[in-house]
Formats: sequence, structure tokens, C-alpha cells
Amino acid sequence: MNANYTLIILFIAACLDYLIGDPWSWPHPVNILGWIITHYTKQIFKLTKPDRDNSGVFILRLAGILLAIALVFGNGIISWLIIQALRINFVQFPLLTVITESILLASCFAGKSLSMAAKEVLQLVRSDNLIQARQKLSMYVGRDTENLSRPEIFRAIFETVTENATDGVIAPLFYALLGAIIPGLGSVPLAFAYKAASTLDSMVGYKEAPYTDIGWFSAKLEDVLTWLPCRLNVLTIALLSGKPLYVWRICQRDAVKDPSPNAGWSECAYAATLGVQVGGTNLYHGVVKHKPLLGDPIYPITPEIIDRALQLTRYCFLIWLGLFFICYIVSGSMGIV
Repeated sequence: MNANYTLIILFIAACLDYLIGDPWSWPHPVNILGWIITHYTKQIFKLTKPDRDNSGVFILRLAGILLAIALVFGNGIISWLIIQALRINFVQFPLLTVITESILLASCFAGKSLSMAAKEVLQLVRSDNLIQARQKLSMYVGRDTENLSRPEIFRAIFETVTENATDGVIAPLFYALLGAIIPGLGSVPLAFAYKAASTLDSMVGYKEAPYTDIGWFSAKLEDVLTWLPCRLNVLTIALLSGKPLYVWRICQRDAVKDPSPNAGWSECAYAATLGVQVGGTNLYHGVVKHKPLLGDPIYPITPEIIDRALQLTRYCFLIWLGLFFICYIVSGSMGIV
């Protein structure tokens, strides 16, 4: 396939995510991954339940490594085989090939879904329906939401949209663009492989029991894969802020305090750019946990601030995509690709 085909797939996938996102009624690859992860971990926990000594820990960690490797590589390889099968029949079914490949790639981007989730909760808060707002919010965040005040709901929304901006939007785009320039690979397989790593981290990559051992490798793997796109996204946000040195300084001051090597940087970049502060005390299954404070509380977190955060993510996405298009077209005209 030539450069024009690659750009067309990327463009259509970006448009599909922006206009449609992931409709709840549609089948999604993440649902399949979730089913596999859930059933696999249940079986492993049954096998190791009587034995939680050193040998049990070893089995759990080994099982976690096997799960991560199988899903990440399997997701990438299966998607690559699907794309190859489609492209073999491209001459007979060109439209089907383009549409299918574009849909598969679009399913890796969560920009629209992230925006819709935030706006659903915000709409309930605006209508003073805090009970439903808390219930809806509990679908998207890990903390207890039953007693959150209005400002705490806004903070929870802001934190989830700024953390997931990296692993749900920018990092999949990064790997899609990387795959596009690797001969014989393409955007979809690498984006699918990263999506598997991200899904694993969100489901089993917890430090709490019972996922402490089976999920440690998935958590580390996602941290490594997200590190570079996270830093590139922070730099992009800093440049868009118009005060890059200030944003970078705040991130170096606060983000390093967060136990996550990526979530803290992502949240802090948005917080510093928009002049708000995130972090503080949260409840997780009734247990109080204190997250480090990121950014300075110049302004309160409001729906308008959240909208601006979502807009920043869209701008970063478009900038990365636009720069790639320009570089790809220029390099193609010079005969490099």
C-alpha cells in the first residue's frame, strides 16, 4: 500500500472517532480483551487460592507475564492478519478494506468516548441531579463517589479526562503513527497491541489485592509503553499553553511526587496550563488515600475548565496527526517512504 492509503486510513479513523466514537451498542475489541482477562484471572486465582506462599506468588507473577505477553502480541498479530487478509482482496473489495481498517483503527482512539463520558456527568450536575451524577461517575473512576460534593465531582472528572488523555487518546495515536512508518506493519497492529497493554493495566494493573502479583508485569509494561508518548504530550500541552517553561517547571515540581510515572505528568500538565490543582484525599472501597497535589489552585475546577481540558486533548491529537501528514507527504515526495 502506498503513502496515500496510509494517510487516508488515519484521516478516516480520526474522523470516525471525532464524529461517532464507540457506540455502546457496537461490539468493541476491548470487550473481548476484558472477557479474556476476567476469565483467565478467575481461573488462576482458583488454582493458587490454597497456596499463597512464595510458590503461589511465583505462579501468579508468571501467569501475569504470560497473560500480558499473549494478549499484547496476540492482539497485534491477529489484527495484522486481519489487515493482510483484507488487503489481499483490496482490488475486489476496496471500499470494504478501507472502511474495515479505518474502523479498527478508530476503535483504538477514545477521544469521543472520553468527552461524552465527561459531558454526561457534567449535564447531570448542571441539572442539580447529584445522585445520578455520582452514579454515572462511578462508571468511569475507581474512587468511591457516593458522597462526593459538586467540587469533588468536578475534580474527579478533570482527573480522569486528563489522565486518560494520554493512555486513551495520545498514546494509541503515537503507536498508530509509529506503525505507519514501519514497512509491512501498518497503524492498526501496533495501536491494537498498545490497546491490549492499556486494557490489562486498567483491569489488573492494581497495587491492591488480589491483583498485586498477577498484575505487576502489566502495570510495568504499560508504564514503559506510555512513558514516551506521555512526555511528548506534556511538551505539546506546554507549548499550547503559551508558557512552556512554567508548565514544565510545575510538572518537575509536582508530577514526580505521583506514584505513577505517567498519570501524574499528564494530569499536572493540564492542571498547570489551566491554573487548577488536582489530587488530595480520595476514598477507595472505604479506604482513605492521599494523592499528591499537582498544580497551583489559581482557579477552581469548573465545567468550563473541563471543556478546555478536553479541547486541549483534541488540539494535541490534531497537531500530532497534522505534523505526521506533513512529514509523510514531504518524505514521500523525496522518495524516502
